[in-house]
Amino acid sequence: MAETFNGGRLADDLRSLVSDAEALLRASTGAETAELQEQARATLADMRARLAALEEQVSAHARDVDSYVRSNPWQAVAVAGGVALLLGLMLGRR
Repeated sequence: MAETFNGGRLADDLRSLVSDAEALLRASTGAETAELQEQARATLADMRARLAALEEQVSAHARDVDSYVRSNPWQAVAVAGGVALLLGLMLGRR
């Protein structure tokens, strides 16, 4: 069975990755690792900013789709049916 895209799970996985990286960063100490820690902090800050931007984009697209479907329900049903028909025809030829 094909796996579907799950934006919420992706965001949770990225948050978990950031948390793990922060824990690893706190656990590493020493004068020789100070530069590496600073680079890691900068990378984590960048990752947090990108994650926030990704979450905002996904939310904005979800709101757009929701408002479109609510204002044009029959067009949404027709588009979904057309896509399902095309996929059925393409998969049926295999």
